[in-house]
Amino acid sequence: MESFEFIPKGVCSKKIIMDIENDCILSIKIIGGCPGNLLGISRLLKGKNIDDVILDLKGVKCGLKDTSCPDQIAQALIEYKSKRSA
Repeated sequence: MESFEFIPKGVCSKKIIMDIENDCILSIKIIGGCPGNLLGISRLLKGKNIDDVILDLKGVKCGLKDTSCPDQIAQALIEYKSKRSA
């Protein structure tokens, strides 16, 4: 199991902490943001393949913003994959 932390940009959440094993999300904790929505999203992503999550969440916008907490989860997973392969 690997733990990975990511600082989101352009959203209300302040930190994303993920536990990942074999390209599968074991858990995600999101600090800040809309607690109910992000807790729900975290529960829905448990057990999901990271590539599937990236495809599903990348590009989701929040209102007039160019990003959202779901998009930042995708960005976190992209960064995780990039650092893992480096």
